[in-house]
Amino acid sequence: MTQRFDKSRLPSRHVSVGPERAPHRSYYYAMGLSEEEIARPFVALASAGNDSAPCNTTLDAQADAARAGVEAGGGMPRRFNTITVTDGIAMGHQGMKSSLVSREVIADSIELSVRGHCYDALVGFAGCDKSLPGMMMAMLRLNIPSIFVYGGSILPGRYEGRDVTVVDVFEVVGRYAAKACPIEEVHALEKVACPGHGACGGQYTANTMACVGEAIGLSLPNSNMVPAPYTSREQIAVAAGAQVMELIVANIRPRDICTRAAFENAARIVAATGGSTNGALHLPAMAHEAGIDFSLHDVATIFKSTPYLADLKPGGRFVAKDMYEAGGVYMLMKTMLSEGLLHGDCLTVTGRTLAENIEQVTWNPDQKVIYDAKAPITRTGGVVGLRGSLAPDGAIVKVAGMKRLQFAGTARVFDCEEDAFAAVEARDIAEGSVVVIRYEGPKGGPGMREMLSTTAALYGQGMGETVALITDGRFSGATRGFCIGHVGPEAAEGGPIALVEDGDTIRIDAEAGTIDLDVDAAILAERRAAWAPRTNDYQSGALWRYAQNVGPAWAGAVTHPGAKSETHVFADI
Repeated sequence: MTQRFDKSRLPSRHVSVGPERAPHRSYYYAMGLSEEEIARPFVALASAGNDSAPCNTTLDAQADAARAGVEAGGGMPRRFNTITVTDGIAMGHQGMKSSLVSREVIADSIELSVRGHCYDALVGFAGCDKSLPGMMMAMLRLNIPSIFVYGGSILPGRYEGRDVTVVDVFEVVGRYAAKACPIEEVHALEKVACPGHGACGGQYTANTMACVGEAIGLSLPNSNMVPAPYTSREQIAVAAGAQVMELIVANIRPRDICTRAAFENAARIVAATGGSTNGALHLPAMAHEAGIDFSLHDVATIFKSTPYLADLKPGGRFVAKDMYEAGGVYMLMKTMLSEGLLHGDCLTVTGRTLAENIEQVTWNPDQKVIYDAKAPITRTGGVVGLRGSLAPDGAIVKVAGMKRLQFAGTARVFDCEEDAFAAVEARDIAEGSVVVIRYEGPKGGPGMREMLSTTAALYGQGMGETVALITDGRFSGATRGFCIGHVGPEAAEGGPIALVEDGDTIRIDAEAGTIDLDVDAAILAERRAAWAPRTNDYQSGALWRYAQNVGPAWAGAVTHPGAKSETHVFADI
């Protein structure tokens, strides 16, 4: 098998070839490898598996299953693990500041392990929100042949004859605070909402980025919507291990696959599925790793011309399992390509183009999850970009399932999420309010927290359509209602959101794509003169370091100069 590979051009030659590498080889002999096995390409199996949440509990087993595929293809698998921070557990307290930071740590840790050990290829397994873009960012940064594997979603829970997800639990907290349900309902829901292994089942951040993996070409076709408990996930892992060996032979790398056109395809899928607004944060960060300019504004432009096609929670009726049974991401892309909404000539990890992969899919007219692109749920995508005097650098809102697209109201200002949540819990938010939560941006948080606890509580109180919420932080993909995130410049940078006061009028038009602060320019100038930067409690450690390096949300909240500043690519060492 090893004759297929010219190790003289592979990174692993630095740790396995020649007399001077005898000390290095001694370590491999210590682990039971033979001389022939050491002569094979070394393939990293990076797993985000751990016991922190059900999103991650099957990943190590899937990564280990991939060993068989790598070995059958003539490679030598080398597994290692990276961290995760699981949003569902980090949500609603200071732990959420660690979430977005973990994306960078995941990418960095994979980079360092691959660089340090000179691995030739990478198969990455991720399950929870930030671990998906973190894994794909590392692939693009290293640019060695790579395949991304999603661990799969959780099956829906059942409560009183209906499917439920963890979002129902967040929202029942709001109903309980509003005295609209007994505590027994809270306990009953929390026990059945998450029935086993896998990531959150709706079109939240994990499933959104799993769809991105297929749309952008880094994942095997129709692999990512398979639920975590299904035994076919093992077969997918084996197939990924085998296919990455073919990518080494053909020298097909992530940057060959993830072109500007591929990123446009990915953005289309986010909008068409009513996906997480976090997609508009992660796609620019991934593009940055490939040296491609693809900002929030580019993403928003694509969103504007993309129809909403997949009827998925939280805005719709179905979960990832239903999407899988309906035919998966490729069934969606089948109808989108037929209407000219995708670039079919993009290369994928199969070695074929997206269009060639889609040719093998037959449209299923009987399924109810994915609408024909000729007759979409709505003509506008499920996610919309905004810009205006309150957000000169842009903002983002998920409109999937929303009845109203315009809102004008009176500002109610909070300088952290905890204060806003306390006001919601105390029923101290009036209908018609625009709740402003600021100093929660990438620098100001630091860490750009998600606000699911607050938005879900509002929705649970029946105020999802009568109150708007604006933040320089983020929203969970599970958020629904008039919730606008990524407002930039952020408050910590002195953006207009820092100047808003209680009682100001804010106008939002998701149809026109505008968000404006209705305050006289002279008054704003007075406020700006009186404004001073804030300090936060994180003056050492990882969060401090992140705050020093992180860039704006519109550019992906990245922490390093990216591929445009490279003098070499790891794959070519």
